[in-house]
Amino acid sequence: MKTTASQKIKIGLFTVFGLLVLVSAVFLLGNQKSLFNSTFDVYGTFKNVNGLQVGNNVRFAGINVGVVDNIQIVTDSAVRVDLTLNSSVKKFIKKDAKMSIGSDGLMGDKLVVIAPGGATTQDVVQNGNQLTAVNPLDVDRIISKLTGIADNAGTLIQNLSDITGKVNSGKGSLGRLLNNDRMANDLDATVKQAKSTMANVHQTTTTLNQDLTAAQHNFLLKGFFNKKKRAAKAKQDSIAKAQAAAGQTQK
Repeated sequence: MKTTASQKIKIGLFTVFGLLVLVSAVFLLGNQKSLFNSTFDVYGTFKNVNGLQVGNNVRFAGINVGVVDNIQIVTDSAVRVDLTLNSSVKKFIKKDAKMSIGSDGLMGDKLVVIAPGGATTQDVVQNGNQLTAVNPLDVDRIISKLTGIADNAGTLIQNLSDITGKVNSGKGSLGRLLNNDRMANDLDATVKQAKSTMANVHQTTTTLNQDLTAAQHNFLLKGFFNKKKRAAKAKQDSIAKAQAAAGQTQK
């Protein structure tokens, strides 16, 4: 079966269209991965890359400026992450810049974020330099702790609910006190009786003080109280003389 001219034209157009799509895809991917731009390399060492993968974006000032070129385990507690960055941002990144691992949105892919630096030096980063790496948070450990706290809170709430139920049903001393009107009335009467007793004691003490004061002015007992006062004064004078004599002996 011979191919007609119209079929040849259609095949040619389809081929050209396919080539344009392929070239466009290569150009877009190459531009995104910095294949057609002048680049330089830096690296950092993390304890945990937190799901970062080769090919993920590198972001500086909110703009994609490179890609993750390689991830290599160095030791059991160190992972080296190599970055390929566009040379156009090189002048903005200082040698004390920091690199950290973040997320592209709440549930997006992992990416590397570079902070420009400049706090301790103004020297521009060079090809092959190592940047300070800020290790990401251990999300699994945080979730584990939060789960433990939630479990403890649930247990505490359950215990409080049980105690409240027992009190409301009149169980225990507190429950009987709150739910038994007779016990509450007896307690109220006891408190009132205690207040009355204290008032009587206070009144009796006041009366005794008044009686003692009156007795001191009574002519029959006045001599007795005067004798007590003279004996106390004689004792104080004797102590004062002994202290004076001791002072002279020391001199």
